[in-house]
Amino acid sequence: MSNQTSDLTLLGNQATKYPSDYAPNILEVFENKHQGRDYFVKFNCPEFTSLCPITGQPDFASIYISYVPDIKMVESKSLKLYLFSFRNHGAFHEDCVNIIMNDLIKLMEPRYIEVWGKFTPRGGISIDPYCNYAKSGTPWEEVAWKRLSNHDMYPEKIDNR
Repeated sequence: MSNQTSDLTLLGNQATKYPSDYAPNILEVFENKHQGRDYFVKFNCPEFTSLCPITGQPDFASIYISYVPDIKMVESKSLKLYLFSFRNHGAFHEDCVNIIMNDLIKLMEPRYIEVWGKFTPRGGISIDPYCNYAKSGTPWEEVAWKRLSNHDMYPEKIDNR
């Protein structure tokens, strides 16, 4: 991988085409210039949309992605287009967050990553799946377990959406 951003094809591209179906191949990376330091990068996607795989009805969510990069980082425009590609994709809420996390792990091999989906209620119930991952053999493994087991100790009120 080049240490330059010349490998990026979407950033600054005025002829961007939005994918009409699930498109993990659209994700792009660039080199982390601060590999000697642990730090979080957080993305908030308040307009995520997917489809119920049974009814075909749209599901709406805020998706929160936080990760500690190692060598590679995801380029934000490619991430935006990737998340947009779920618009016509049929998957349950739990599948969506796990698919997103798995694709980002495969792409970047981060030290740590978590994905949390806060889906708007449909049929009187909301579903907020959370998943995380830590690279084996790192101190982040302990963090992953603690975050997973305590991630929702202080549940939100319904008016916080």
